[in-house]
Amino acid sequence: MKKQTFRNKVVVVTGGASGIGLALCQKFGAMGAKIAMVDMDKDALTREQNLLAQRGITTMELVCDVTSQTQCRAAIDTIIHGFGGVDVLVNNAGITQRSAFVDTHISVYQKVMAVNFFGSLYCTKAAINSIIQRKGMIIVNESLAGVAPLYGRTGYSASKHALHGLFTSLRTEIRSTGAHVMIVAPGFIQTNLQTRALGGDGRITTRPQSRMGRQDTAAHAADLICRAAEQRKNLLVLTPVGKMAYWISRIAPVLYERIMARQLRSELI
Repeated sequence: MKKQTFRNKVVVVTGGASGIGLALCQKFGAMGAKIAMVDMDKDALTREQNLLAQRGITTMELVCDVTSQTQCRAAIDTIIHGFGGVDVLVNNAGITQRSAFVDTHISVYQKVMAVNFFGSLYCTKAAINSIIQRKGMIIVNESLAGVAPLYGRTGYSASKHALHGLFTSLRTEIRSTGAHVMIVAPGFIQTNLQTRALGGDGRITTRPQSRMGRQDTAAHAADLICRAAEQRKNLLVLTPVGKMAYWISRIAPVLYERIMARQLRSELI
């Protein structure tokens, strides 16, 4: 397969002002892409857009709440009008939750689904015709929680499983057009996502995060994601522990559930 190049391609990144999203903006920009940064944080957007521009990267910043279908459509329309189309859409914006199911309000599930699932759905629906026309790519920042259970994160895991079902199915529908979907399962990456995790009452939890293995950096994760995008991979699982967890969950799911629960149980005590 011919290696994908991104010079002069239009790359849209939701949640692009921090974490993996920002690192992807920087990496794709360094590869010659035009970058559309989409985020709720206007100050962070302006700051990071200016830094990218100083590197000679063509950028556009768009303030958008991805839980609003209207705002997602307006943002994508603005990008298509300004840059001519969308070649790569990175559905990266997300939130997480850490709390026992019995203690978690229904409103928390609704909020997590609104950001993680519906935000990706809205942006993809708005961009899909352009992506198909340009034989482009959708990259979904899904997490291991999309392909395996995750203790104390029923809402987060549900949203990521929903993403997995949506986007693997979408891939089968658009494959014949030359467009593509790549799923990314980052594992534990050092970003501010966990510092904003919702507790069962919908407020930011004060309980410390537990994790399996060493955290990777956003910059390294972005580098691996871009390399995989060049090869138009179907699935990219990051970190050694992430890869091990993925395969154990496939081969011995009950064993995986026990190991994972033992590692993360302290979060809810």
